[in-house]
Amino acid sequence: MKRKHKKYSKPKKSFDKLRIEEEAKIVKQFGLKNKKEIWAAEARIKEIRERAKKLISSDEKSKQALFGRLKKIGFNVNSIGEALSLDKSDYLKRRLQTILVDKRLANTPKSARQLITHKKVLMGGEVVDSPSYIVPTELEEKIEIKKKGKKTRREKQNEN
Repeated sequence: MKRKHKKYSKPKKSFDKLRIEEEAKIVKQFGLKNKKEIWAAEARIKEIRERAKKLISSDEKSKQALFGRLKKIGFNVNSIGEALSLDKSDYLKRRLQTILVDKRLANTPKSARQLITHKKVLMGGEVVDSPSYIVPTELEEKIEIKKKGKKTRREKQNEN
């Protein structure tokens, strides 16, 4: 079995008041479980920025490949400068939990998180149970919530 590695790194100063207050606002705004999710978003944005920096002096074809991948994720990026200006809030807005609130399928980020973890959210007909799932633009319209319906005795017997 492969060892799982962390997908984030902790801040260097653990007790920086300004950072703590800013992170508390972000946790509340996006309904995150903990600050590790913020740090993971920062790490993903850092990776994107590093890729963009490497492509500054490269050919147009590889730049367009990066822009295409970022557009699939949902970032409107057409230049290296735009890729470098991405922020953690841009990344957090693409999470399934946040998109449910934006589409008004859930009232609050916490209720959206609960729907997702209780396997009530379908994306393209399949259950997605990870609130941190980054929704591609092509699947954004295919998000729906399972219908409530009581099962009849026959349906229950057919399951068993």
